[in-house]
Amino acid sequence: MAILYLLSFFLFLYGVGYTSKKIVQPSLTEWLITSFILFVGSIIPTGFVLSALDLTASTPAWILGNFITLALHFTIWTRLLPKQTGFSVRAVIGNRINTFKLWTRELSPYLKLIFLAMFGTLAIIGITNLILVLFTVPNEWDSMTGHLNRAVRYIQRGTMEHFGGTNWNMDTYPKSVTTIQIYSYLITGKVENAFKLIHHLSYWMTLVAVFGIAQRIGRNLSASFFCALAYGMFLDFLMQAVTTETDIVLTAYLSCLLYFLFTFYNSRDNRYLYLAGMTFGIVFGHKITFALLLPSVFVIMVYAVFISPNFKAFFDRFFRLAIAIFLAVLIYTLPTGYIRNIQVFGHPIGPPTALKHQSIERFGTPANLLKQGTRNVLRYGYDFFNLDGIRNAQWGYDLNTQIRKPIVVLEDKLHMRLDEETVYAIVPFTFQRRFDFYNANPYWGVFGFALIIPLIFLVFIRVFWSRVHWFLALAFIFNFITVSFSAVYDPFKGRYFIESGLFGVLFLLLLFSNHRLSIIKPRRKVWKGYVLMIVLLGCTSALMSVFLNIRCLPFGVYGHESALKMERIAFQTFARPDVTKAYERYDSLVPKDATVALATINDDFEYPLYGAKLTRKLISINPFEKGLQPIPKDADYLFYARSVINDTTKIKALPTDLRLGSDTTMKHLIVKGEDYYLRKLK
Repeated sequence: MAILYLLSFFLFLYGVGYTSKKIVQPSLTEWLITSFILFVGSIIPTGFVLSALDLTASTPAWILGNFITLALHFTIWTRLLPKQTGFSVRAVIGNRINTFKLWTRELSPYLKLIFLAMFGTLAIIGITNLILVLFTVPNEWDSMTGHLNRAVRYIQRGTMEHFGGTNWNMDTYPKSVTTIQIYSYLITGKVENAFKLIHHLSYWMTLVAVFGIAQRIGRNLSASFFCALAYGMFLDFLMQAVTTETDIVLTAYLSCLLYFLFTFYNSRDNRYLYLAGMTFGIVFGHKITFALLLPSVFVIMVYAVFISPNFKAFFDRFFRLAIAIFLAVLIYTLPTGYIRNIQVFGHPIGPPTALKHQSIERFGTPANLLKQGTRNVLRYGYDFFNLDGIRNAQWGYDLNTQIRKPIVVLEDKLHMRLDEETVYAIVPFTFQRRFDFYNANPYWGVFGFALIIPLIFLVFIRVFWSRVHWFLALAFIFNFITVSFSAVYDPFKGRYFIESGLFGVLFLLLLFSNHRLSIIKPRRKVWKGYVLMIVLLGCTSALMSVFLNIRCLPFGVYGHESALKMERIAFQTFARPDVTKAYERYDSLVPKDATVALATINDDFEYPLYGAKLTRKLISINPFEKGLQPIPKDADYLFYARSVINDTTKIKALPTDLRLGSDTTMKHLIVKGEDYYLRKLK
């Protein structure tokens, strides 16, 4: 059956590509981007419908449902758009290959050196990341507690309805990306690493979209490649390509949305308004943090759509885009869980406890919000100014310390006390973040603080002038402010800035188009040498981020094993080595098809408890904020944290319960694991 499933998957991909040809102009970039949006745009609503029919776990239902949804797309788009002459994708690819060959021959020696370094780096990290995706299981914190944990639970239950998980994300997080993960897992014959498909695909699709946006703005092939390659080395974005983190998917959707908006600006073709509206609904249904990007997206809409020659043209554009967004929100946003969250928790995001953990509510008064938000702008600004990636090695750390000394001294002289106020933070700000934070969640690296952010500032104050870049600068500033003011300081917020990187990376176009900044003009040896140095440092930081990422090491280093050689449980509990032994013992004692009642806490890793083939059935009996529930009659085992089950709870700890062996003596962990016990019930 697995072969038939894969054949149906490839047939579905062919159908997506064929439908995309009926929508787009003869452009390889545009065909790929539209195919991506149709791919996710078919799977997501199918998942919602199958959930309502209790068919979430049915692979044949997924196959049939996706083809039906794709057929609806084909019907709607072919009727909505004027008939156009077809084109051959193979011919377009051949044409682009010839164009690429001609482009490489015409490059100057200086640009050949730059692009050789950038393409070579991308090839190395691309191959390495693909190997890691194919041969390592997921092990990210949020996936172990929430994202993948609930994906398996939805499959076991046959529906994506609320069920009361231990971690609040299992019930409240938008479900659109989960539909894609479930489909990918089932259609590949239950290959676990298929959960990463949408995330790894998002990495490459974002680079395609950045290239396309740069082409629409700059119409310069060298500049477009430079932007796409540079963005491929933005560090947190690069590192999420091997994970099941959700920010990289949000970035891919946003990049497609921006592409359609800028393409409308160039063509004035209404099809791009419809595609932009559809993408808007998809991205808003993916993750609520898209709300932080709404001011920035509106700025781009003003530039690309709403500035019109007359009111009639403005109203026509506004009406078409608004209708497209309205329909897409109905299909892709509202069913993803926001309405259900309101019904269950009284808020579209989730329960009050979760909101207070990381939201503006923790700031208290508006005056304190203004104060702390402003301080966060400075804190995140300091976090940007780091040789991320390079400082994973000791020599890079020492170099990073030296180049940051002036700005650290400046903060001290101005008495800003950024590191002294610690109340309004998830983890307090420090000038040298701990290794765990900057290794796992770096920012943009040297491309950001040494090149892009200065350009953003100089364009915004009009030292260098470009109309489109001024709007992009405003979009970046809005996003930086919304992130800073939306919640208390969090050292892991580097992941939120990969979206704003889409606005920032386009400033590299100025290196090819602005006469005062151009690196293609003769002479200017100092400026060209500086840009080359930044490129080489950027390539180095990208390589070091991948090869020294202790969460997923291609090769053993720092006393850690290669991710390709680590045992499953040890790899998945990497962030919590204090519980590795307990989980390994659990895995050796509990049969692969057992039903296990879980009396665990919100932060506990539950995903490893399903087993290597994800065959154990897990039942949460300590759901978030609902209190301890009775042990189900069909449970074979009880797995519990001692803090949940003790002498004061409804379920008493028994002397015969087996202590699994958590190491409670470990220090310096971000969050400690619990002391776990196992009870055989049958």
